[in-house]
Amino acid sequence: MGLQNFGFMEIMIILVIVLLLFGAKRIPEIAGSLGKGINEFKRNISDAQRQITEPPPAPRVESRAAEPAAQEDRPEPKRLMQ
Repeated sequence: MGLQNFGFMEIMIILVIVLLLFGAKRIPEIAGSLGKGINEFKRNISDAQRQITEPPPAPRVESRAAEPAAQEDRPEPKRLMQ
């Protein structure tokens, strides 16, 4: 059963039932949260698609030999109390 089987009267009946169930004030809130949910879903789908299609970043190789030299270049911390 697709949307092509719904006529104007069926859609109007559904809208009246929704209006009676939720009230006029809640319908914009529901529609807004539904829109936010759809946007978040689309964003997550595009992020997942991007992760699949892009190659993974090359792992960074850090050498341990550079660490002691970096520590020697730092000045000695000032002492607050003597």
